[in-house]
Amino acid sequence: MPYEYVIIERDGEVGILTINRPKALNALNREVLVDLRKAIEELRDDDTVKVIIITGAGEKSFVAGADIGTMQPFGVQEARDWARLGQSVLTEIENLEKPVIAAVNGFALGGGCELALACDIRIASDQAKLGQPEVGLGILPGYGGTQRLPRLVGKGTAKRLIFTGEMIGAEEAREIGLVDMVVGADELMEAALKMARTIASKGQVAVRLAKIAINRGCDMDLASGIAYEAEVFAECFATEDQKEGMKAFLEKRKPRFTGK
Repeated sequence: MPYEYVIIERDGEVGILTINRPKALNALNREVLVDLRKAIEELRDDDTVKVIIITGAGEKSFVAGADIGTMQPFGVQEARDWARLGQSVLTEIENLEKPVIAAVNGFALGGGCELALACDIRIASDQAKLGQPEVGLGILPGYGGTQRLPRLVGKGTAKRLIFTGEMIGAEEAREIGLVDMVVGADELMEAALKMARTIASKGQVAVRLAKIAINRGCDMDLASGIAYEAEVFAECFATEDQKEGMKAFLEKRKPRFTGK
């Protein structure tokens, strides 16, 4: 279905979701968030799509942040509702059973950085700039940034970025673990699609269970996480994909996975 602020394209088994508000550098307002949620749910329910890429329209910005003009007049309750709206959409992305790749093509600031953090893998253009500049506005990250960023880069680095509001380039973001790969701006979508196609070619039950094991296990102590991993590992052996994958390996051929 068509959306005002989001474009959905399909490239084989890959769904490409583009946030399309380039005149505002793809800033997040309520309408964008609502469209983003609906588009994510559409791709979630499309069995032909195995991997999702999220990017921003235009060359300048992935998502430059939340719309400041929208937020400026808020009172306490409105601000709480606004944070919860953004958090719920990003948490839905994080909890999708399908892998999600952020193709960061420019500014990923504030809510844009938080959107990237909610994705499973982040590939950045060498022109990308990332950061959590909210303290410069008298607020703090409200879409999960104070929670996801330290889990990804460590408490000290997260505090430096959040307390200073510093904007960093793609290479530094890669060095601290904020992004996973940096490529040239003209190579970004090609790199994201290549990775997405590779993931889509694997056993999808295993990919889905691996994502669940990582996400849930990282919130447990190590012993509990390892025990949980054993249970999820065992579940794989009830699937057709496991039988096919191991049989194909022994027969020295490519597996023909069915996702069952």
